[in-house]
Amino acid sequence: MSASERPPSPPEKLRGIAGSPGLAIGKAVVLGASRAACPRRSIGATDVEVEIRRFQEAVGRAQNELREVAQKLTDRSAEHSILEAYVLMAGDDVLADAVRRQIRHERRCAEWAVAEASDAIAKRLAAVDDPYLRERSHDVLFIGDRLLRAFGAGKPGAATLHVEGPSIVIAHDLSPADTAAMINEPVVGFVTEVGTRTSHTAIMARALEIPAVVGCTDAIARIQTGDLVVVDGLRGHVLVRPAALELDEARARGERHTALSRELSESRDRAPLTQDGVRVTLRANVELPAEAILARDHGAEGIGLYRTEFLYIDRTEPPTEEQQFEIFRAVVETMRPMPVTLRTFDIGGDKFISSLKLPPEMNPMLGLRAVRLALSQPDVFLDHLRAMVRASAFGEVRIMVPMIASLSELRQVRVLLDQAIAQVRERGQKCADHIPLGIMVEVPAAAVLVDLFAQEASFMSLGTNDLIQYALAVDRTSRSLAYLASPFDPAIVRLIRSVVRAGESWERPVSICGAMASDPLAAILLLGLGVRDFSMEAAAIPEIKEAFRRVSLAEAEVVAADAMRFGTAEEVEHAVAEAFAPRLYDLLTGER
Repeated sequence: MSASERPPSPPEKLRGIAGSPGLAIGKAVVLGASRAACPRRSIGATDVEVEIRRFQEAVGRAQNELREVAQKLTDRSAEHSILEAYVLMAGDDVLADAVRRQIRHERRCAEWAVAEASDAIAKRLAAVDDPYLRERSHDVLFIGDRLLRAFGAGKPGAATLHVEGPSIVIAHDLSPADTAAMINEPVVGFVTEVGTRTSHTAIMARALEIPAVVGCTDAIARIQTGDLVVVDGLRGHVLVRPAALELDEARARGERHTALSRELSESRDRAPLTQDGVRVTLRANVELPAEAILARDHGAEGIGLYRTEFLYIDRTEPPTEEQQFEIFRAVVETMRPMPVTLRTFDIGGDKFISSLKLPPEMNPMLGLRAVRLALSQPDVFLDHLRAMVRASAFGEVRIMVPMIASLSELRQVRVLLDQAIAQVRERGQKCADHIPLGIMVEVPAAAVLVDLFAQEASFMSLGTNDLIQYALAVDRTSRSLAYLASPFDPAIVRLIRSVVRAGESWERPVSICGAMASDPLAAILLLGLGVRDFSMEAAAIPEIKEAFRRVSLAEAEVVAADAMRFGTAEEVEHAVAEAFAPRLYDLLTGER
């Protein structure tokens, strides 16, 4: 039976993760899940150097292809920056060393060596509990696939795709290079079987303002090329072969979301003020250098949290001071004259794949991690601090230390920071006259001793994700316990209020850099508790700014005062929602 004779399949709704907001309607183009062809050929001793040269030539070709795609984009765009990062990854020493070992010791041809090495590295990353690091496993596979294509023996890449009319690309996964190569095609949406909001595909889709649903399992098996598809990047749904009524509703919702997005975009440069004129500061949390550009484009007033641990992941040796400095400088220059808060590495716990070769622990989340690990390896930590100190010559830099639990830890870090500053100056290198040193309040001990920390730290930032985990004894990666990890829990509300009050008493800035800051209702509660400095995912900034513009500080304080009297998370959340949800309906649903 031909495709034209096949009876029409019934409508289906697939569920995934909202990767990029918006709604898109188009015909499906299914790319399939196959990777580039990989010959598995054993070689002799005399062929080793030949295969190594073939690998090096493939690296050069892959990098040139990526640069060609990047050149089609604006130099200062987030998309361009991500592709430049892929150029560097293609030439990464860790991957190259692994490939050469496969060729020399396992006597495998270059293609086979690339496949084995990239698969092994990706497998180790995929085993990590941390979702951000798991996503980096896909990056390694993308680079491996790109290198295999560069040998000339593989399937054509998605970059060669040509479509007619509004189309939805359905794929197991898409690399940023493949995504960027489609920008001149009428591709209006993406659906991938893997990925999260922190995947490069999702970041690229948001930067290009293309609706996307990621993590949509079995999409390839359940969608056929030519099917009419609705991508709902607001709810994380994919409608396949929708009925007429569903299609009309999707079009209407898409128009309402477009109207809301246009309004939020037009108000990007407006000051974040409450109805009664109280000024708040909205900064961005950044995990990758490319996201600094995305943050700036969304109206961030600086970076409130720049995570640095990606520098240490899956390397045979720690990154050099110079390598770190170049990355930090690029981020600081991108945001100048706005401030950048560099958080020292939070390696350990669930981020165990690193060049620091940490010993196994029964409970790594309570073990040698973050500041404890840094202080145990002062030479590595000094390289890290010197790179940050040098970056301060190119813009306003603040240094923040995670997982601080005692004053002695803060004091030890200060001694090492002073040493790093002295070393930089002795070399004749430039740095700022003053570099503020602050702490993350995410361990309950720090919240209890906050009045003492406020006297010695230049600033404090509440890491609500870990604070909730440790204060409530709830594993934040456990789906079965997720209902207990509420930011509206009265214990969390009271801890936050005590930290804010200590900051006010000692005139120390207090910010919020956990996920709580990007929830409109939670952000208003935080405003009422006294928080004026928020840091969040860049894409959430326009919505939170608009949320604040619709409320007054006075009414936020009334609800926050009520919240201090409640005994359950449900009571607190209900009170906040009852007061503010009706006027925030569009922001909570993503549509006018």
